[in-house]
Order: sequence, then C-alpha cells, then structure tokens
Amino acid sequence: MSSRSAKAPDDRVVFLQQFLKHPRQVGSIIPSSRYMERRVVALAEVASARTIVELGTGTGGITRAILRAMAPGAKLVGIEINPRFQQLLTRVQDPRLIPHFGSAEHLAEILREHELPAPDAVISGIPFSTMDSRLGTRILAAIADALAPGGRFVAYQVSAQVARLARPVMGEPRRQVEFLNIPPMRLYRWDRARMAAPLQRAADG
Repeated sequence: MSSRSAKAPDDRVVFLQQFLKHPRQVGSIIPSSRYMERRVVALAEVASARTIVELGTGTGGITRAILRAMAPGAKLVGIEINPRFQQLLTRVQDPRLIPHFGSAEHLAEILREHELPAPDAVISGIPFSTMDSRLGTRILAAIADALAPGGRFVAYQVSAQVARLARPVMGEPRRQVEFLNIPPMRLYRWDRARMAAPLQRAADG
C-alpha cells in the first residue's frame, strides 16, 4: 500500500463526479488536503486506538492516513453509502481495513456483524449540514451509544450543523479549524467520558 497522501488526479475527478450526482450526500467538491488528513488523525488519537470507525470514506484519503497511523493489530471499519466510493475502498489492500457498504445510522449492527468491540475512535466526514436533521440526530446517538468508555468522536465539516445537532446528545465539543483545505474545514471532537451527563439528560427528557 502506498504511503503517499496526495490524491491521484482520477480520485479528484471521481470525487467531483459524485458531488455533482449526490451533492447532499458528498458535501464537498474535492477530497481533503494532506493537512486535513494529518489533523484528523492527530485529533482522533488514531495511533492509540484498537478499533476505529470511519463514516464516509470518500476516495480514501483520510482512510489511508488512518491506516498509516494505526497500530499493526488495530482494525478500521470504513462505512460508505455511495457505491462508487465503496468500490474505491475495496481496492485498498490492507488486512486491517474492513470495508462496509451501508448507513452510519446502523453502526451498532455493523460492529456486531464484524464481531468488533466498541470503537476507541469514530471519525466522520459525512455532511450533517445537508442531511435530514432527524437522520443526523439518529447517527449521532448511534455514535454516542457505540463508543468505548475512553472513546472519542471526531467530525470534520464545512458547517457547524453537527455541533448543533450533537449538543443534546453529546454536549459541547472541542473545536479546531484547518485553513489549509479547500474549503476551510471545521473539526470537532467529543469524548465519551464527557457524554454521560448529556446522554442522561436526553434520556430523562
């Protein structure tokens, strides 16, 4: 597997084609920059994670960055709902990667299907700003429920919608911005250890 983080030109073409076909599903016109890839991997503390979930693999730039940073015995589940992107994902030759075609809403079932424990890190690039807010809330609840006790959830987004949707479920995140990306990207991190009170409030309500 190549360690090169730069995207091949055909990856950019595929990304643009899928954005034009499914703008609400893809949410951006080009893949993430290598600076974004590094920041996401660092913020999610990928190197110390044993089980990692990536929601929305796109053309695989973040996926490859995660694999480069992962421990040899770790596992990465890449969940992708776009058939073309899923096809690209299956070409990544790394035994630690488990490609899965399906919806992030069904995270618990996907983990059970692949006999994996609660993830230490969930990383998401799916565009919460363009999806139905009810679906977005269900996905965020599924992530909060699935995370290991010391787990973290990192979302990289063009808009702040994910933070608004996550507030009742996960509380307030840590925030960063990566300007060396087109467009500039907001990054959010939630820690499972800090979600207990918001989850209990949501349950009580």
